[in-house]
Amino acid sequence: MADNERVTDEKAVIDEQGSEAAAPGAADGAVEAGPDLQAELEKVRTELADARERLLRVAAEAENSRRRAEQDAAAARKFALERFAGELLPVRDSLDRARLVDRAAAAADPQALFTGVELTLQLMDSVLEKFAITMIDPAGARFNPEQHQAMAMVESAEVPPNHVVEVVQKGFLLNDRLLRPALVVVAKAKS
Repeated sequence: MADNERVTDEKAVIDEQGSEAAAPGAADGAVEAGPDLQAELEKVRTELADARERLLRVAAEAENSRRRAEQDAAAARKFALERFAGELLPVRDSLDRARLVDRAAAAADPQALFTGVELTLQLMDSVLEKFAITMIDPAGARFNPEQHQAMAMVESAEVPPNHVVEVVQKGFLLNDRLLRPALVVVAKAKS
């Protein structure tokens, strides 16, 4: 056992000598750095600062992009019908001019008033066509519950059963999606 105590004492002496030989400040955990290590440390600090700055810029740009996208979407929703409304204004103007026509002149030449209404309808149809709005005019066609709404059923000798006898109001599709069903009168078999 004496040998064990002697080995332990020698280790303690070596440890004391080693700690005295350590660089000043070693007791508080600091290590004296050489000029190469200092330069490397400064380089790493500079790179870290640059990376931090780039990260902040990227985050700011992402936030700005998100804000711009939100503003663009809000403007798109707000002004989605702007082009369509602009195209409808000439139709409105045409109807306004027809309303201002002197009644005496219209009575003297009803054909001119009728021609004006026809031209206004053609103008309206061209606007609807520009925006992929198509008319449903199912006169004589088979009744289609996906596009037609039956208002009444009548017996008819001229039109086969379950076919449209009369169109009360035309329907419309927007890009093949139903905007308004056609209101129709449907034929039924004679009883």
